[in-house]
Amino acid sequence: MILLDGKATAQSIRTELKAEVTALTAAKDRAPGLAVILAGQDPASQVYVRNKERACAEIGIASFPHVLPESTSQAELTALIDRLNVDQRVDGILLQLPVPRGLDSRVLLERIDPGKDVDGFHPQNMGRLALGLPGFAPCTPAGVIELLRRFDLPTQGKTAVVVGRSNIVGRPLSIMLSQPGRFGDATVTLCHSRTHDLAGVCRGADFLFSAIGRPKFITCDMIKPGAVVVDVGINRTEDGLVGDCDFEVLCASASAMTPVPGGIGPMTIAMLLKNTVQAFKEHTAA
Repeated sequence: MILLDGKATAQSIRTELKAEVTALTAAKDRAPGLAVILAGQDPASQVYVRNKERACAEIGIASFPHVLPESTSQAELTALIDRLNVDQRVDGILLQLPVPRGLDSRVLLERIDPGKDVDGFHPQNMGRLALGLPGFAPCTPAGVIELLRRFDLPTQGKTAVVVGRSNIVGRPLSIMLSQPGRFGDATVTLCHSRTHDLAGVCRGADFLFSAIGRPKFITCDMIKPGAVVVDVGINRTEDGLVGDCDFEVLCASASAMTPVPGGIGPMTIAMLLKNTVQAFKEHTAA
């Protein structure tokens, strides 16, 4: 079995981006800038934000963190996003989800300038993705596709099953897998909680992608021998972090598989950095 090592792959991407950022910073007399907004005290969000700040520092992206209390209002967050939209130092804006209870994340995400929406969640960028037009793709599905590309595991002409239909992962990933190209052109089935005979559908997949947030939900009777298994789930349990897939069992049947942790998580951050660099190039006509 091929271990799809997202941690090592993401490090390679960051090394490439660091060289690019160094050259761009020298040419444009400023570094790319990423503003990260964290409202509230969600422990997982705090970890994610720290990891993103460290990754920015590693490759030379200027980080502008905005850590706000749980009591922050919708109006205060809206005003902050408006300021960041016009801040010339800021190329990308990331609103860490979830936001505190009582706030409308959909309205806040729509408030972000689509040209600074490096998370790829704005309806304009999602619409462009659906139409196959240039724009910012959501970082996690983009990381999945990039990992397949780096390991040369083409999906063209293959059967792909995506378990989970969230707007953050499953839905955009299904779109990307169906788009023309060597790492697209798949026949895609998007599964969810109402899917009849989920195990049977999964067994038909050459490529199985799981993003449902249920620990070790995908078991050996749900995959075709030799399938490529990409586990996007990150679940906190008493035994530590585990994926949606039962790795120890599935790795005996899969031809290639991502670990958790160390699989898609690091790739998500790498794609965020890549989107931020792309936004900088668009803003500075580099």
